[in-house]
Amino acid sequence: MKKKKSRRVFGESGRPRISVFRSNKEIYAQIIDDEIGKTLVSSSSKEKIFRHFQKTKIELSSEVGKLLGNRAKKLKIKKLVFDKGRYLYHGRVKSLAEGIREVGLEF
Repeated sequence: MKKKKSRRVFGESGRPRISVFRSNKEIYAQIIDDEIGKTLVSSSSKEKIFRHFQKTKIELSSEVGKLLGNRAKKLKIKKLVFDKGRYLYHGRVKSLAEGIREVGLEF
């Protein structure tokens, strides 16, 4: 069986990278500038804001994306590169991306 090669996504200071991690219960996202190797902004479903959130995980992922997008806007970040990692682009990962786009960021 042949393994599929993946291309590494690289974020620059003009277009930082959104890295996504999804566990069975939670979702985490952070915006990273790979040139300096620093996390600029992060957001996750474990934050206090979402502690009593009574919706599905997909709806929660969208809210996490909106929160991350609003934090990025405060830092005047407008364009990004989306790094979904090993996850398929559907379900919670897609919902997170759509939440970020709703705020007005582009990738």
